[in-house]
Amino acid sequence: MSIITYKDVEILRNEVVVLKHVDLAVDPGQFVYLIGKVGSGKSSLMKSMYAEVPLSGGEADVLGYDLTSIKRKDIPFLRRKIGIVFQDFQLLTDRPVFDNLKFVLEATGWKNRDEMEQRIDEVLREVGMLTKAYKMPHELSGGEQQRVVIARALLNKPDLILADEPTGNLDPATSEQIVEGLHQISSRGTAVVMATHNLQIVQRYPGRVVRCEDKQVIE
Repeated sequence: MSIITYKDVEILRNEVVVLKHVDLAVDPGQFVYLIGKVGSGKSSLMKSMYAEVPLSGGEADVLGYDLTSIKRKDIPFLRRKIGIVFQDFQLLTDRPVFDNLKFVLEATGWKNRDEMEQRIDEVLREVGMLTKAYKMPHELSGGEQQRVVIARALLNKPDLILADEPTGNLDPATSEQIVEGLHQISSRGTAVVMATHNLQIVQRYPGRVVRCEDKQVIE
């Protein structure tokens, strides 16, 4: 049973067609690279998956939600099942790592302090950042910040992680560590869709490759 199913979908940005006739299915635990030039629609495709960019036409289902008819009040519930990793981290700069993660848990309805602390410890351990829980974001390297972002994406045990150019601001060695970590997450059953223009990484850590080109999505 696929967790993402797009059939003949059209994606618009500011009333301009970015992608058309999109057919795509992603299964649990799959690792999918989205490649293509800047402006080819990779980010728009990803943003459509968490209902940030609207779809016009076609059928689209993500994690059981019909994206062509999703109600505004249901969007937060869809997003709770998706972990999002941004290129520019988007950490809250005024608080340490632990409080960045606690903020997300509180915002998504967690109440029990002990359970929150336990979950934060689990995800930080998973990305090798447990010892940095009380550091401020500016005290961390780019790679460390991105690991925290991945930990944040894992908090609610998502079925899907969307990573938009997660290595875009990192050096090659750090990039490889981040991608290796994402592959490990996918091997444990969480689907990962990663947009990248780094073809060396795609060759080094093979996965399914989907290309955005000429307003089409080509496998």
